[in-house]
Amino acid sequence: MNKFDALKTYFGHDDFREGQGEIIDALMSGRDALGIMPTGSGKSMCYQVPALMMDGIALVISPLISLMKDQVMALKAAGVPAAYINSSLTPGQQQEAIRRAVNGAYRIIYVAPERLEVSQFLSFAQNAKLSLIAVDEAHCVSQWGHDFRPSYLKIADFICQLPNRPPLCAFTATATRQVREDILQMLSLQSPLVVSTGYNRPNLHFSSVKPTNKLNFLYDFLKGMGERCGIIYCSTRKNVEDICDRLRLLGFSTTRYHAGLTDIERQQNQDDFRMDRARIMVATNAFGMGIDKSDVRFVVHYNMPKDLESYYQEAGRAGRDGEAAECLLLYSGQDVITAKWMIERDHENPDLDPGEIASLRECELERLKQMTFYATCKSCLRHFILRYFGEFEADEHCGHCSVCDGDEFEVDSGVSRRAKGNRAAEELKLEKRIAREARKASYSGVETSFSAWEKALYQNLKDLRSLLAHRSRMPAYTIFSDVTLQDMVRKRPMDLDSFLDVSGVGAAKQRIYGEAFLAVIRDGAEPNDALLLMDAPNEP
Repeated sequence: MNKFDALKTYFGHDDFREGQGEIIDALMSGRDALGIMPTGSGKSMCYQVPALMMDGIALVISPLISLMKDQVMALKAAGVPAAYINSSLTPGQQQEAIRRAVNGAYRIIYVAPERLEVSQFLSFAQNAKLSLIAVDEAHCVSQWGHDFRPSYLKIADFICQLPNRPPLCAFTATATRQVREDILQMLSLQSPLVVSTGYNRPNLHFSSVKPTNKLNFLYDFLKGMGERCGIIYCSTRKNVEDICDRLRLLGFSTTRYHAGLTDIERQQNQDDFRMDRARIMVATNAFGMGIDKSDVRFVVHYNMPKDLESYYQEAGRAGRDGEAAECLLLYSGQDVITAKWMIERDHENPDLDPGEIASLRECELERLKQMTFYATCKSCLRHFILRYFGEFEADEHCGHCSVCDGDEFEVDSGVSRRAKGNRAAEELKLEKRIAREARKASYSGVETSFSAWEKALYQNLKDLRSLLAHRSRMPAYTIFSDVTLQDMVRKRPMDLDSFLDVSGVGAAKQRIYGEAFLAVIRDGAEPNDALLLMDAPNEP
């Protein structure tokens, strides 16, 4: 089986995205690799595909419990034996997972970095045949990054204790030049292939607005988004509670997430969002890292984050499926004051000496300054982001942000100050609003070229997917993405062989879901009736 066979058989795709093939080839040849690739670009495919072609177990180190669960669930749905080992499992469950791994039950194991220091796990790793080691969210190894985690400093020591060093690959979506150098050094990557596919996400529309009333502006924005799902980030727990309660009173399907909730409530609220029982998640930055929900159509920052790395990573959780999505920042001067206050009080790290803490604080204040420059920028927002991350050849006008659109930065109750009392300006503003609505109409993921019949078929396929997700207790997007359902509508497969031609349909999903989806596409069956086909006994 070559890499293209593995990609098609397990994941249902015919070709690789930019950078994926090169990294896979490097790992297959025994070479280390570093991938700097934006959210939604398919970083996980870079290590999942070689893991399926190489002998042994691929070890994926990630700090994200939620991502581990989603990735393992998606891999199992694709027919790949996988598991995770982290603090969400009981000691007995962890021992059982290791026992199964020893017996060759898994091809891929996700593990939290803290687990690497546990003697039982180290003993397992030293005696297992590891095909490769992948480090996700690799920027966490850098003290100068926006999400430094001391546990990542132990990864290199762990690898040094292995009798046979497998190929090592590291991935991140956001890395300045300093962070990139730290990743190479702190993880001891050996002559790695370095692939950077760029930071641009063309499907994301960026906006920065300074409204006199944030809540009113947010309400109007959410009304325009219809039933699409999204995330609203707030800087404090108090803001999360307040915004969540207010939106619920206004009739929005909303839940919340912050560190002050119990573990049980956080997990329940996260599951409600993942499973589409709640349309909007209001959260602090404690939420979202590693959430693999592909159909998030908007991310709103109710408060300005402390740095562009955090902002771009959080905003990048919109539109992971490649479809159009909106990234909105609601700015106020108070956000800067709050961020400075948090930076001054956020350095109680026993792993750093006073000098390092002072340097880190100075670095964070500089990043805050750059974040403020972005929020108040009068030139192309996308150009600002790309230059910040080192892409100096970026176009100066993207044509797909609020500045390039000519939108007003300061708005008063939805009416620009400059446009007040000026009929021509009011008419221009209205025109820009037909334009905004047209853009938002694409956020549903439905091609505007779909006929009424095709839109009805697409909705039936989504309903069938929801029924399957509810029955199997898994997020709908792990069954099939919106993009895959749209391809079904376009190709209209008539049998199991042609069903396999749909992008995103692999052999396992063809076998499990094929007949049910074909019943809707080919026979016009209602979703409930199609679901029954999966339960009907096979004819002798």
